[in-house]
Amino acid sequence: MFAKTLALFCLISVFAVTGCDSPNEGPAPGPETPDPTPSQSPGVDVSLALTSAQLDWVGQQIFRNECAGRFQCLVHWNDGEAFPSLGIGHFIWYPKGVQGRFVESFPALIEYMEQRQASIPEWLRALDPFDAPWNDKAAFLAADDSPRLAELREFLAGTQGIQAEFIFRRARQSLARVVAAAPDDRRPEVTARLEALSQTPGGVYAIIDYVNFKGEGLSPTERYNGQGWGLLQVLLEMSGTPDQAALVQFREAASTVLARRAESAKDPIERERWLPGWLKRLETYKEPPVFEVPD
Repeated sequence: MFAKTLALFCLISVFAVTGCDSPNEGPAPGPETPDPTPSQSPGVDVSLALTSAQLDWVGQQIFRNECAGRFQCLVHWNDGEAFPSLGIGHFIWYPKGVQGRFVESFPALIEYMEQRQASIPEWLRALDPFDAPWNDKAAFLAADDSPRLAELREFLAGTQGIQAEFIFRRARQSLARVVAAAPDDRRPEVTARLEALSQTPGGVYAIIDYVNFKGEGLSPTERYNGQGWGLLQVLLEMSGTPDQAALVQFREAASTVLARRAESAKDPIERERWLPGWLKRLETYKEPPVFEVPD
């Protein structure tokens, strides 16, 4: 279960904040560094805490968002992309020679799995350099029934909890950088919006999923016409009346940011095919069903 592997991360972490054709461009986490402390980032202290049942719900939501819960989709190559997407978070893995706009994340996942002593397939460990072994989608499809791809899917199906840990860890580590990247005069409001989102399970889910889905919004290569589409841009876009829930404001702001990206894209596939899927995903950014409180 996702909850068993994520619970330790979420329940003890108090940290400072400074379907298959839905492309995922989330960032890989940076080098391992201690989480910032309030003394390092004065006035910014946000905790993400969920119950085990809520954590299980978050992990399942991410799997449904990226793969519709389908085994085959754990290793997939989207139309219009130059790379395969793997795992419950559709982590990007570039073939040799491909220098994409989006930050690669699958190698960082495998590195994390090694740290967690997961049983990684030997052929995957032996890759040097660690590039996707298919040059293009045609080569990938030709190998789709191969023993290696079958083993890779089984491996990813059996390590969903560790992948969920990795996604949570990535979001946790990104928040300080997101706040630090905001304009000086807007950092207090960005911080306040993160604090408001962190108060409910649905808000925590939205933060985690959006960072995995569209990234932090910090990479200079992830821009169209100079405008990004990650978590930072959504937090800056948020607005609404005082009585409007932060999660509602986040969902509406994300819709605006993603529509702006699609309209700025050169490839019409973003407007015609990807945007409807993105907006459908945002509809899941709601509070979960009421969970039973254990006696």
